[in-house]
Amino acid sequence: MGNTLYYGDNLVVLKQHIKDESVDLVYLDPPFNSNQTYNTFFQSRDGGTCTAQIKAFEDTWTWDEGAAETLRELLEAGGEVAKVMECFRVLLGKNTMLAYLSMMAPRLMELRRVLKPTGSLYLHCDPGASHYLKLLMDAIFTPQNYVNEIIWKRSSAHSDTKQGARHYGRVTDTLLFYSKGDDRKWNPLYTSYDEQYVKRDYRRVDPDGRRYRIDNLQGPGGAAKGNPFYEVMGVKRYWRYSKERMHALIEQGRVVQSRPGAVPQYKRYLDEMPGVPAQNLWSDIPIINNRSKEKLGYPTQKPLALLERIIQSSSNAGDVVLDPFCGCGTAVDAAQTLRRQWIGIDITHLAVGIIKRRLHVTHGLEANRDYAVLGEPTTLEGATILATKDTHQFEHWALGLVYARGSAKDKGADGGIDGWFDFYVGPGDDSHGRVIISVKAGKNLGVAMVRELGHVVSREKASIGVLIVMHEPTKPMLTEAADAGHFTATGWDTRHRRLQILTVKDLFAGKEIDAPPTKRKPVKVCVAPSPRSRAS
Repeated sequence: MGNTLYYGDNLVVLKQHIKDESVDLVYLDPPFNSNQTYNTFFQSRDGGTCTAQIKAFEDTWTWDEGAAETLRELLEAGGEVAKVMECFRVLLGKNTMLAYLSMMAPRLMELRRVLKPTGSLYLHCDPGASHYLKLLMDAIFTPQNYVNEIIWKRSSAHSDTKQGARHYGRVTDTLLFYSKGDDRKWNPLYTSYDEQYVKRDYRRVDPDGRRYRIDNLQGPGGAAKGNPFYEVMGVKRYWRYSKERMHALIEQGRVVQSRPGAVPQYKRYLDEMPGVPAQNLWSDIPIINNRSKEKLGYPTQKPLALLERIIQSSSNAGDVVLDPFCGCGTAVDAAQTLRRQWIGIDITHLAVGIIKRRLHVTHGLEANRDYAVLGEPTTLEGATILATKDTHQFEHWALGLVYARGSAKDKGADGGIDGWFDFYVGPGDDSHGRVIISVKAGKNLGVAMVRELGHVVSREKASIGVLIVMHEPTKPMLTEAADAGHFTATGWDTRHRRLQILTVKDLFAGKEIDAPPTKRKPVKVCVAPSPRSRAS
């Protein structure tokens, strides 16, 4: 199937591109209906037309014509899903929760379709909707294929318990774990022993520092269970092992006798034990905070360790992992690290751009060489349509072409910085310089834009400034950029233009930002291929 990143509505992508029973593991972290704005996921639909997510997303749902039409189609289809949706309609009425469940139902049905018979699905949700989603999942997967409810402790404390709050702190999320059938893939995982347990049970320490505890060597059930009877260290008993095996253990120093006449016991070393089998309460995964190295600044980002645990336990190397709400790409990153194939789907250019950069920086991968990107503009006509329709999304798409990180500030307060990336000033040198990027989607271009970029580069003490434009720059703009001089990377013994102007046409033609190498490799730009009708 190959690694593929799709831009678009996941329901459309699933129906048009993903084959029946082609996926081994699905993880999805959809918006939670939390009524929090994260910068408009699925906006209200007018006359049945589906509109795409606009910024990062707004986790707010509205009962509108689109939601009503989706519910009508579900009810008319009949079956268990229709029954549970009718119950929701009667119980909840026409509100945001019903709109949310109406959106989720057809997507979950498609996800079951694409799962292999040995596949599993993990649905990440919060306690506000998990009980409704559990009933919906039972209708789609059947109650017999429910495996676990996993409780993940996502933070150590929460601001909603500040003075005046009248509830317990909300620090957990829920993951609903279902399988397609009885023969699901499963790899047992183990977590570290509790420190108090280690101190209590593994309190003995060898001269070489290895902790151990003593364990019973006697054969349970005696002769009735076929255990041999013989003498060991002056003690006659029915033993767990044969005489030959017992003597081998003694030679290895694995049998100890606390005093003469005491029953010999087995030394079980802590470092030979796998740990505690993973339970359904996950409180041991480090949270993402301002000090986390993996923090990307994306709302709702999940820790890499969380996805690694899910992928390791429910898939094998080479299997296909699908995330239909892939956001900043944690599931994609974990799948790549664990040598799984992956499919990611998101409906914002912001998310797709973040994932492209993440794969580039972390794994050295380049779009459309190491993985396919489908659904993005691949022609000047498509780019022009995006620039005209939504300048904000055009900006994120353009930054994704050069693997740049978007500015964390809101549009209008970005200080002239739409994106940036860092480069290393020399081989083996940890210090770095910065490239600042400004993106202009409109036709009204002028030399003032280049001068403003120069001021921003000076203000931020950056090395290089790049202006990415949809339309051709004016001659005065090119002259102003040329007159800005060069930046010299002494470590690489290279010179680079201090101010640069690149058009989308340039990027499609393979032209690159003139900068020293990034941590992994020089930034390269690749053009996405034409969308395929169905994943291969």
